[in-house]
Formats: sequence, C-alpha cells, structure tokens
Amino acid sequence: MSGFFVTGTDTEVGKTRISTALVELLKQQYQRVAVMKPIASGCQKTAQGLRNDDAMQLQQHASVELPYDIINPYAFQPAIAPHIAAEQIGIEIELATIVSNYQQIKQQSDAVIVEGAGGWLVPINSTQTIADLAKALQLPVILVVAIRLGCINHALLTVKEIAATGLKLHGWIANQIEPNQQAEEIIKSLQQRIDAPCLGHVPQLEAGISASEYIHFS
Repeated sequence: MSGFFVTGTDTEVGKTRISTALVELLKQQYQRVAVMKPIASGCQKTAQGLRNDDAMQLQQHASVELPYDIINPYAFQPAIAPHIAAEQIGIEIELATIVSNYQQIKQQSDAVIVEGAGGWLVPINSTQTIADLAKALQLPVILVVAIRLGCINHALLTVKEIAATGLKLHGWIANQIEPNQQAEEIIKSLQQRIDAPCLGHVPQLEAGISASEYIHFS
C-alpha cells in the first residue's frame, strides 16, 4: 500500500490543491486511491452534520467511496486552531481514533493521501501536534511550500522538524499562491538547502484548475 502525508509550511499554503493533484496522479498508478483529512476547522453545518470544503474536495477526487466521518473524524465549525476548537466543545482529539480510521481506509485502498491541518507543529491536543499524527501513521511526508516572503525560513524549519520526527521527507512542492518576481530565486535557494527532491513548481492557478501537470511524482 502506498501513502503520503501532506503538510505545509503554514496554513493557507494550498495543501488541498496539491493533495487533490497527488490523488489524480496516484490514480494513474493505482485503482483504489483513498483520502483522509483527519482534522478540519472552519466546517459548515449541513443536514448531514459538519462538513469541511477541503475534505469534500479530497473525497470528490478519490476513487474509493468512504463515509465522511471516516475521512474526517474531527470536524469543527470555528475557523481556529483545532485544539482550541476541540476544547471549546469539551472534547480532546485522540490519535487512537485517527489511527483506527486510517487502518480502515488502508484496508480498502491501494494508496492513500492524508492531508494535515495547518503546519507541522500545529497542536492537536494538550501534548501532541500534527507531527505526532504523521508519526503515528508512519507515512512519508510531502511538504507544500507557499512561495512568498519568509517561506525559506518556514520551509527549512519544517524540514528540520520532519527529520527530528524520524519520518522520510519524500519531497517538496513549490506552490505559487501569489505573484512573486523572485519565485525562481527562492526555489533555487530551497533546492540548494533541502535534502529532498523538488517534485514541482505549481504556478498561480485559477480555482478549479488541476495542479497535477506541474508535479513530477513517483
């Protein structure tokens, strides 16, 4: 079974756009490609319960149909840090629940893309972070770097923390979310400093346009 954990240098860096592109690329290699968004804030109330736009986008691209609650076991309405959202409603995000759901997904798929929440060290409860979640799932990591001022520092710090967790950084993707005349120079600086391949440079794209053609993924 193939799988990857997608994290980012920060929130709002385009993880979902990259994750859906990775799903599309994996579907060229595998028949059963599943997704997971274990923790999501900023969810909307629906007749079926709280739903997250990112999780639903992932679900739409997957080739394995699964109940929403399996894909996104922790859904919170406020668009705030997940551990704070959980505290406000009197619950604690538990890794055991997420791992159990992941094992169910894994049994029904050939490949899985798991998208994290925010950045690598975002707390999920009083003692654990997204890094602990990735470690519990034991998946290689793909890092999404938003190409903007300050991203070199954010990227290098994240790469260092991924290494400290003991997980493999499979590669990183430069995602251009805003105009930046220094984009090529920034990417070159990152390539010189990150000991993992750059899997692609995704230009600024309009909503609905896939990033898959800009990613070299294997």
